[in-house]
Amino acid sequence: MSRRHRAETRVVIPDAKFGSEDVAQFMSTIMLQGKKSVAESIVYGAFDMIKEKTGRDPLDAFNTAMDNIMPMVEVRSRRVGGATYQVPMEVRPKRRKALGRRWLVEAARKRGERTAAAKIAGEIMDAMNNRGTAVKKREDTHRMAEANRAFSHYRW
Repeated sequence: MSRRHRAETRVVIPDAKFGSEDVAQFMSTIMLQGKKSVAESIVYGAFDMIKEKTGRDPLDAFNTAMDNIMPMVEVRSRRVGGATYQVPMEVRPKRRKALGRRWLVEAARKRGERTAAAKIAGEIMDAMNNRGTAVKKREDTHRMAEANRAFSHYRW
């Protein structure tokens, strides 16, 4: 990381169908080996399944699911003296979204459905209803931060 100046943030081009930057970044998180069109078809297929099964707007369902997944606090290691403490810290908004996307994709890949679109649709619908692996990950993170609240004075 450069000490001279901050890294420039790239401009995110919104996705074609919904015009959402969050969906475009979610596609990039799903993408493997630079296959953007494959990731795009997976996400749009998942959104079609969500619309079919729930009857809700898929973008609204996705945003609700992301709100239920994104963590507010996390623990970070801080070395004081010879000991390492897990210090709870608030998560910056950009990192919250990045963690939420990463956890959603990770949880979806571990699911048992046949297609990638079905896995993602299932995980989004579970997260929308406050259940599923990604939501559990967020709750575990919050629980860890709560347990280590005694070390919050080591915050830097």
